[in-house]
Amino acid sequence: MSYLYVCEQGATIGYEANRFQVKYKNDLLKSVPAETLEMIEVFGNIQMTTQCMTECLKKGVSVIYYSANGAYYGRLISTNHVNVGRQRKQAAMSEGLKLNLARKMIDAKIRNQCVILRRYTRNGSINTEKEILAMQNLRGKLLFCKSVEEIMGYEGAAARIYFSTLGKLIDSEFTFFGRNKRPPLDPFNSMISLGYSIILNEIYGKLEGKGLNPYFGILHKDREKHPTLASDMMEEWRAVLIDTLVMGMLNGHELSKENFYRDSESGAVLLDKEGFKKYIGKLENKFHADQKYLSYIDYRVSFRRALDLQVNQLTKAIEENDASLYMPVVIR
Repeated sequence: MSYLYVCEQGATIGYEANRFQVKYKNDLLKSVPAETLEMIEVFGNIQMTTQCMTECLKKGVSVIYYSANGAYYGRLISTNHVNVGRQRKQAAMSEGLKLNLARKMIDAKIRNQCVILRRYTRNGSINTEKEILAMQNLRGKLLFCKSVEEIMGYEGAAARIYFSTLGKLIDSEFTFFGRNKRPPLDPFNSMISLGYSIILNEIYGKLEGKGLNPYFGILHKDREKHPTLASDMMEEWRAVLIDTLVMGMLNGHELSKENFYRDSESGAVLLDKEGFKKYIGKLENKFHADQKYLSYIDYRVSFRRALDLQVNQLTKAIEENDASLYMPVVIR
């Protein structure tokens, strides 16, 4: 299945002859067969015909709307996926199930962050073993946690070490000092914020497709208008999908400081048009890349397919009230 990203300002998305088409003025920019399309992601001033919206609803193609810079607005989605019985089970999850799932998710997240630090330390002059050991000690404490809140406390402590260390491993042109957001104040944080927003909303769609409610969280406390379950599932993927992509692009000089600008109103550092398109293209390529990070299958699958399989696993764990049925993604 394919995803369609549309960021050409002033373009129109229409439907003709069983194909979704993107046009700008009189030019056809993209044409995708309807049977292969799973989601459309729209950035900024893009028009969509009523016929196109209707076909999206009929065919179960979700449409996600962002600002031109990637701030999430909302989505168009069919209700054919709703599974009331499954959502009742989800809402009735025991605290024990939540605790065990939380422990697995955050254990995997910290493991993956440690692997990323080691990868970028190789052949470098910076020694990160002290920081990695501190993160591993925090990870070891997860086993003894009595509440999800306690687990999230250790997750936050590990994240602070991780980002402060990662900031030393990036090309000197893009050095940063820890995580910052709303607004992002440097190129690295700008890019990961955009990437996190995109995978959050992909996971949101996959959860809804399985009949789960993206707003009934496990790790994160319920928050108005925030899909906490999608945030939960994203945790183990942040470093694997987004952080590595951004580090690779910036350290590989695929983008320069000239591809970023500071918004005069918010103070946010944002990608320019050229950098934005390049980043979205690289992210989509990564989603299609095959990997073997899932321990419960013995063959390679794309990252996007792996997200589907993880949602399937979570659904089974909730329905069977058994955290052992969920195996998080762990890289090596």
